[in-house]
Amino acid sequence: MLELKNINFSRDGKKILDNVNLKLDLKKFYVVTGPNGSGKSTLAKIIMGILKPDSGVIIFNGENITDKSINERAKMGIGYAFQTPALFKGITVYDLLVLAANKKLTKVETCDYLSKVGLCANEYLNREISNNLSGGELKRIEIASVLAKKNILRIFDEPEAGIDLWSFHNLAQVFKTLTKEEGITLIISHQERILNMADEIILINKGKIKKIGQKDEVMSDIFKGNLLKGVKICDRNR
Repeated sequence: MLELKNINFSRDGKKILDNVNLKLDLKKFYVVTGPNGSGKSTLAKIIMGILKPDSGVIIFNGENITDKSINERAKMGIGYAFQTPALFKGITVYDLLVLAANKKLTKVETCDYLSKVGLCANEYLNREISNNLSGGELKRIEIASVLAKKNILRIFDEPEAGIDLWSFHNLAQVFKTLTKEEGITLIISHQERILNMADEIILINKGKIKKIGQKDEVMSDIFKGNLLKGVKICDRNR
């Protein structure tokens, strides 16, 4: 379980997260949504340890991790897929998957991870994680590395960004599978198809949690305009 207690974060004098309290339970699929600039990605980065809150406490599996580093949190089973994936000069796709899994992988295993995100292992295993790959390819490879690590808590920041329609369908199936596995899945997204998969939707605006609830209830209020103005829900089927 993950619990955030009274989390506050400001930058350049602007309040980005305002007294956020949140509990995430095992075997649940959560989607965080809200307008641009509402604090969604900041929330995800604070959970991962990329940013440190000004105040508040983060508890993971009963342990206070507020002051723990990114590496320490990763070793505890927290994984993160960036909105814009990092480049690793000199490291191949195979190397990245092996590092993520922390063991030697067979070609069948690597092929399985890559095929889940719509990539052919034969074409990508020996390619370097560099600018020679498109943004969409880098995004899919990073998601594959998160899957390979078998994390307890999996955080995906707008995984649909830069993904073509066919690959998005593939990723939707991956996330649907994750809902049946142990652990916690937390996705930052505006995509209706991803929102529809959620056990619970976390609605955030101006740094505050506006509502947490079942998808039908929260989605209904969003579309009625009862909770937020300016929330744009994208439907890849249109």
